[in-house]
Amino acid sequence: MTSPLPVTLDDVHDAAARLKGVAHRTPVLRSRTLDALAGAEVFLKCENFQRVGAFKFRGAYNAVSRLSPEQRARGIAAYSSGNHAQAIALAARELGGTAVILMPEDTPRSKMDAAAGYGAEIVTYDRYTGDRVAIGEALAADRGLALIPPYEHPHVIAGQGTAALELLEEVGELDALVVPVGGGGLIAGSATVAKGLPGRVRVVGVEPEAGDDTRRSLGAGERVSIPVPRTIADGLAADVPGELTFSINRRLVDEIAVVADDEIRAAMRLAFERMKIVMEPSGAAALGALLAGRVDRVPGRVGVIVSGGNIDAVRFAELVAGAVPA
Repeated sequence: MTSPLPVTLDDVHDAAARLKGVAHRTPVLRSRTLDALAGAEVFLKCENFQRVGAFKFRGAYNAVSRLSPEQRARGIAAYSSGNHAQAIALAARELGGTAVILMPEDTPRSKMDAAAGYGAEIVTYDRYTGDRVAIGEALAADRGLALIPPYEHPHVIAGQGTAALELLEEVGELDALVVPVGGGGLIAGSATVAKGLPGRVRVVGVEPEAGDDTRRSLGAGERVSIPVPRTIADGLAADVPGELTFSINRRLVDEIAVVADDEIRAAMRLAFERMKIVMEPSGAAALGALLAGRVDRVPGRVGVIVSGGNIDAVRFAELVAGAVPA
């Protein structure tokens, strides 16, 4: 008998109730130019307009809100390449707690400054030599903090799934849902929704070419570890899928596509020039894969989750300046 999944559609609905009036109900944007280039009706769920500039606020707030007031007062620990850090810091502040965040020392300065601006204490490490999980767990244990990881947590996954829930509530049934994949929390929550509601939505994940740990893992039927990838999509630079997220994704995700850094740059430029929106590289990965023809059998109605827009002006200009328009 197949074991039940650790996160259900009911969990996502419960998270949506907790987030109502707290998280933004982000817009769904359309573009005739985008439709023509993709050969489909494309619906962009723009989490770059979410609080902290990324979908991560959804899962962070859902998880922090379930801690007791005493736990929040003792403090919350997290490890993150940037967006989860900001989300935990803001959620802790909103709910009367404090946060200590472990971040890679090469995290974009804008993301590090934003987390500190929400009141978090920042501790850094070398992502290429250090084990962030081990360091984060030790930090939490030493200080007596509640640890909320960026994706290995059922309440985080359920919170992330509310983005897909809102998208499907607004636009109706889709043929496919294309979602960026790092540790796998966003796509696990999205797939829980897509497969839990009526209809036949194909769930497609997108990873950087240099960081296809989830694609390899799904092919092998078990979690596969790779060297820490070097990619402009720093938020997707995972070296192994999460154990919890993989237990969901191996059963619910239909396909994993990859996208090159140049294809991400092209998507960022197109979105800026034609739709006047700013996407960070990780946030543009799913759109980049779709426009580059990396998604097999593109159907009639496609939802794309734009996961974030946290990038400073100088870095954005550097990345898009040499991009070839899509």
